[in-house]
Amino acid sequence: MAQVVVRQLEEDLKERLKRRAKRHGRSVEAEIREILRSAVAESRTPIAKLGSRIANRFRGKGLQEALPELRGQPPRGADLDR
Repeated sequence: MAQVVVRQLEEDLKERLKRRAKRHGRSVEAEIREILRSAVAESRTPIAKLGSRIANRFRGKGLQEALPELRGQPPRGADLDR
């Protein structure tokens, strides 16, 4: 099994890790392993692309009709000759 050394860990962080480990009934080392497992497991879930995340956020908020595609068209209402 691999070992990892974390240098220059702030005292405050070390104390918070100790308290968290105590709350969960684990050693600090076991708590850190659990935190790392958790962090890696979360990264496995695919992250939706930005457009999908925006659409999901505003779904059901009153904009049901499709918006027209504006890509490749000149901006409307802007005077670009100035």
